[in-house]
Amino acid sequence: MFLKAGLLSLLLLLASRVLGVLRETALAAAFGSSGMADVVIVMLTLPDWLAGVLVSGALAYVLLPRWATESAAQQNATQTRVARRLLWGSLVLAGLMCAAQGPVAALLVPGASAALQGAASNAVVWSALALPAAMLAGLWATRLQHERDFVGLYSANLVVNGVLIAALLFLGLYGAGEGATQILGVFLLLAVVLRLLWQGWRMRHVRQQALPVEPPCAAPAPLPGWRIWMWAALGAGLPLTLPFVARTFASGAGEGALATFNYAWKLVELPLVLAIQLVASLAFPAIARAHAAQSGADDHPGAEDMATAVRNALVLAWTLACAAAAALLVGAPVIASLLFGWGRMQAPALEQIAAWGRVGAWGLLPQALLAVALTVLASVGRMRFAVLAYMLALAMLVGMGAMGLVTGGVLMGGLNAGFLAAALVAWGALGVPALRRWVPVRTLLAPLLALVAVALLASGWGGAEGLAAPVRSLEWKHVGTLAGSASAALAVIASGWFSGPGLRRALRS
Repeated sequence: MFLKAGLLSLLLLLASRVLGVLRETALAAAFGSSGMADVVIVMLTLPDWLAGVLVSGALAYVLLPRWATESAAQQNATQTRVARRLLWGSLVLAGLMCAAQGPVAALLVPGASAALQGAASNAVVWSALALPAAMLAGLWATRLQHERDFVGLYSANLVVNGVLIAALLFLGLYGAGEGATQILGVFLLLAVVLRLLWQGWRMRHVRQQALPVEPPCAAPAPLPGWRIWMWAALGAGLPLTLPFVARTFASGAGEGALATFNYAWKLVELPLVLAIQLVASLAFPAIARAHAAQSGADDHPGAEDMATAVRNALVLAWTLACAAAAALLVGAPVIASLLFGWGRMQAPALEQIAAWGRVGAWGLLPQALLAVALTVLASVGRMRFAVLAYMLALAMLVGMGAMGLVTGGVLMGGLNAGFLAAALVAWGALGVPALRRWVPVRTLLAPLLALVAVALLASGWGGAEGLAAPVRSLEWKHVGTLAGSASAALAVIASGWFSGPGLRRALRS
């Protein structure tokens, strides 16, 4: 999909992800790691998270194949029917959230103090008000994806993040008092409405394609059944649920713990999205074409193309995961300082973010394996195993929360274990013969050994300890640590480059 999108669309996608991190930077500058930061993070992320878990991914899985067989007029009719159901469902859900705002706030921000419970309840109300627009935006994004309007698709979130960053910068400059939730709530509604207006403008040509191709009396084809929607929602929503649940459990450790965990997860999420998942997405067309070409026999040319495509994706994703992990292990304090050490953020909170980020860095390795495995499972039509893998990871995380293991470092370790278990399930579903053909163990070993060496050197050196500091306090030693972080990542990549032709072949593919 990204290959078809072109350079401009790819740049817009990357800009959207980077702007999302800058939003967290502005949030840290305005609220630091306070209890109010916990509340604001939940308010700003809840509408799109609910839309993503409940409908956005499921819409792509269900509607894109259907629209591929329909005329423009039929697509418009299907879109209108789905939109009505989404709006009614989101209005009902928003009403329930408003009616139970107190319990919902206590569930999402269990560490909020009594003084912040009113702000947390208000945050739930504002999130509920933004929910219908977020749901409709998910549908319109799916239609833009079908129309291959990748500029409209990827730039929509630039609108939301741009508005919210402006609001957070305003609060950071002029103070974030008790009325912060009201101010941000208004900006949140403005952001989601502007996103809809932008998407609607990009789809203006779709509304003109309304010439019917069937008699008016013909009954429209029924929408897919609930089982299809359920599996699609689980497949798309569970990956989004894991970090959200971990963040909520982290709030139980006290005020500010949710925000601190959220910032630490961003250290892991940025290389995950911009490198590992991007590699898997780029490999999707080649893997799907190779699978379609093969007849099932191991000696068929399509089988070798399939093995080559999977190996290349796995080598590249794994090497980038090891390199990103090495960079975080060496330079997490300085990276955390540069991203979040602005405004009201204090050095102890930055140290905590760096420590938890280092733990989460090891989770990039199983997530690289998992990203490629899920791409293969999607290509061969076995997404139920992907759902099973993520359900296992979620069950492990919920079990940790039930046992009271809610400190950020422990939860990061729990996420790592969950991703590892999910990767084992996903690759196990592909079978031992596939593992032997597709997993180049020797090629993957060199970056892993280089990462282990970097980890041992960083642990023995200990020079990065105590380096986390607000941006205004950074010195030349921090620049040296940042250079060491980049050097560690390059060393891991070099180990893969010179250990054999696997990485070079993957880059040329």
